[in-house]
Amino acid sequence: LGMSLELKFPVPWGHVAAKAWGPSEGDPVLCLHGWLDNANTFDKLIPLLPRDCYYVAVDFSGHGLSSHRPAGSPYHFLDYVSDVRRVAAALQWRRFTLMGHSMGKWLLSFFLYPEMVDKLILLESIGFLLAPEDTEAWLKSKRMVIDRLLSLEAKQQTPKAHSPEAALQRLLEANRHLTAEGGAILLQRGATETPTG
Repeated sequence: LGMSLELKFPVPWGHVAAKAWGPSEGDPVLCLHGWLDNANTFDKLIPLLPRDCYYVAVDFSGHGLSSHRPAGSPYHFLDYVSDVRRVAAALQWRRFTLMGHSMGKWLLSFFLYPEMVDKLILLESIGFLLAPEDTEAWLKSKRMVIDRLLSLEAKQQTPKAHSPEAALQRLLEANRHLTAEGGAILLQRGATETPTG
């Protein structure tokens, strides 16, 4: 476990870099580093841990060897949750252990997919706390946002062209509070006419 393998996972803005130790068929453990840190956080720890696990330590976007998000884009904690989902999908992990240090630990405190977590290892800080009555609604709303984003990324379809009338109809169906006049006003600036629609 003293030697690591470098990994790269494609994302829409570049790649997420990671380091892996141990046998790839071993019990999966995803390791998340702290604030302004990187995957090397785990260099001294991993060799002391059980050898039958496959440890993958990611560099969060904008950290270590991972690509930075586009200029002007924020680094929000939910974006890091999306990155964890992207890496797990690339590794084809349905269930795994999560180990987080500092910011990585804080992020894991509100990881939105508990059904994917076999075990949770938290190193430092007290984490993210919600009132019990608020937890389910918060998790559901945040999961919906991430799931929709990842679904759209997976499709990567060329935008479809619609007639101005069809575009207005789609806008009104998706936004039932809009009037036809209000929708037409928004489409003046929110749609571009092309030769095909």
